[in-house]
Amino acid sequence: MRVTILASDLKYRYPKVTETRFDAKFSGPGDSAPFNRDDLYDILPLLAAVMNELKRDDAFTLHFLEDLMNRDMPRFIFSRGEVFDFLTGCGREMLSYR
Repeated sequence: MRVTILASDLKYRYPKVTETRFDAKFSGPGDSAPFNRDDLYDILPLLAAVMNELKRDDAFTLHFLEDLMNRDMPRFIFSRGEVFDFLTGCGREMLSYR
């Protein structure tokens, strides 16, 4: 299952950093590039990868992950790989209680 997430699927609106739109984006769990929480073009591929890893395609999970990213994720989590690990770990834990 490959999930594709569109901006309209998201709960929140995010700015677009057009200068880096075509730069390489999330490449996998070990990606050490910095994650920009305020760039739609960085957020979409990362959330899609997390949803694919969790094997989920529902809005509830996507919005839960957005809330985690925006409200609960510590600021010291910096790289894309760390964000991926945090969101998949918390997502798995949440799904086990549901």
